Order: sequence, then structure tokens, then C-alpha cells
Amino acid sequence: MKKWIRKLTRLELVLIYFVIIAGSVVRMTGSGMGCPDWPKCFGHLIPPTERDQIEWHPNQEFVKGQIIIVDESLQVAREDFTSASSFSPEHWEKYTKHDYAIFNPFHTWTEYINRLFGALSGIPMLILVFITALYIRKDWRYFALSFMGLFMLGFEAWLGKLVVDGNLIPGSITIHMMGALLIVALLLVQLAMSNRENLPKMSFTPLFKNLFFLSIILTLIQIVIGTQVREQVDHLNEAGIARGSWIENLDWQFYVHRSFSIIVLVLNYWLWKFNKKHQLGFKELNAVMILIGLEVLLGIILNYADVPKFAQPSHLLLGTILLAFQLYAIIRFALAEKSRTILVD
Repeated sequence: MKKWIRKLTRLELVLIYFVIIAGSVVRMTGSGMGCPDWPKCFGHLIPPTERDQIEWHPNQEFVKGQIIIVDESLQVAREDFTSASSFSPEHWEKYTKHDYAIFNPFHTWTEYINRLFGALSGIPMLILVFITALYIRKDWRYFALSFMGLFMLGFEAWLGKLVVDGNLIPGSITIHMMGALLIVALLLVQLAMSNRENLPKMSFTPLFKNLFFLSIILTLIQIVIGTQVREQVDHLNEAGIARGSWIENLDWQFYVHRSFSIIVLVLNYWLWKFNKKHQLGFKELNAVMILIGLEVLLGIILNYADVPKFAQPSHLLLGTILLAFQLYAIIRFALAEKSRTILVD
């Protein structure tokens, strides 16, 4: 049973990161409103590919809930009907949740693919809930973790609907990211638990442990501030400000984010050196240092190369992977209670 829990948990982790990547691409390309409604797209299960598909035409069949663009506004079909030779307002009502009425097929399909990844990620989680329910008498914690993960996926879907209905409400995108990271944390706990009997011995000192927790908090703060900075970049882009002027128009959060990276680098380098010197068993720190190095490099590129598009989703993705390695290390540490050793500082 644990073997299947591990396999499904790993699969779910991969899919969650695909969702994070897809979401980053959506933001990078400004495709967040590519589908003006949720969960459908212009009232269709499969979105349109041409503007002609969302315009009014005479003698055409329309279905209830279908959305078209009329005079630069969204109109929703009240019922199933076939149009006459002229537009009849009584068959339509204005879409009132927002007034964004622009059709861009690339944006539409980018957002749609993002939603498909989100829906796909729910399948392994549903199977995990079912399997762990069968295992509940032996260990109820697996079911609890799977159920919380499924609940968070539902919350993320609901929040995604609010983001679309509110035309990308400021701050909601950051909350969306925090929800995804919480799902990652739940999956990492489940993965470590399912392999608990094979966890290697670990050692630590009180100072090392405290500083490791601090490094996780700093990484989380960096992700939150970085997401806020990214929202500012989106607004600058929407305002028509030239890409080369984005950095100079960012507020204090950008400078805090940039300065914090030095603290994160120094602190994790000390942890890595201390772990290596005393053979503490925190092997994840090797990956952490590589990821921080790549993050710093991408940060320099973003700062001095006018925020190139490729670097934006890469920067976010690496930050979330970095946090995952740190979390998994501390989860292993917590589960290895009987096989860990306390050293003197």
C-alpha cells in the first residue's frame, strides 16, 4: 500500500509543479483573462480559436451560457435559441462580473491549458484519498493528508474562479501561489512518512536547527515578496510602460527582495558548509545551494537585462523547488526523531 502512496504522491508533486509552471507562463504572457468565465471558456468546454466563433451571426444556434462579444462587451445567452436575421437583445444579458472583453486566441488557449493541468492534478489526489481511506485503520494520517490536499485543490480552483471573476484582483494571485505551496508541503510530508523506515540517520546542533528553520522562513518571505513584485510588473506592462523602464518604476518591495537574496545566500552557504563538515545528513542542502546559485543568476539577468520573459517563470519555479528541498529536509529531520543525534554547538 505504501508503495502506491509513494508513486501517486510523486506523480501529484510533478503535476502540481506543472500547474505552477503553466501559471507562471500565463502571467508572463498576460493570459490570465484569456478565458473571461470559469470553469468554461466563453461558455464552451473547448475554447474558440477564432474571433468569428464568439461573434453574433444570423441563423446560428446558440446555447444557454454561451458568451459572445458585441460592441466590445460580453453578452451571455439567456437560453438555447437560433438567431434571426437581426440581433435580438432579449435573448442576451450583459456579463456583469467584469468588463474585460478582449479575445486573443493565444491568451485563451494558454489559460485553458493552465486549467487543464489544474484539473489533471486532481486525478492522482482523488485516487490517493480513496487508497488511503482503505488504509485508514492502520494509519489515519495518510488519509488526513490526502484529504487536506484534495480540499486545497478545491480551494485553489475556487480561488482561480475569483481571480477570473475579479479580473485578476491584486493580491489574490499571491494567495493562489501560497495555496499551491501548501499542497506541496502536504505531499512532501506524505512522501517522507511513506518511506519512514528507510530514512537515514541525521545529526544536528541547536544552532544549526534554528538557522535551518530561519532559512525556510526567509525563502518563503522571498517567494511572497517576489510574487508581489511580479504583480507590479504585470501592472506596469498593462499601463504600457516600456520593458526597459520596469525596474526603475518598482517600489520598495523589489529592493527588499533583491537585498534579502544576499542574506539567503550567506545563511544557506553557512548551513551547507556546517552540514558538510560535521556530516549531519542534510543532503538536500547540496541541491539548495545549486538552486540558490541559479536564482541569483536569474535575478541578475532580470535586473540588468530588462526583465526578459524566459527568466520570469524560471525564477519563480526555481524558488518553489528550493523551498520544497528545504521543507523535505526538515520533514525528514522531524520524522527521524529516534535516529537523530544532538551535537554540541
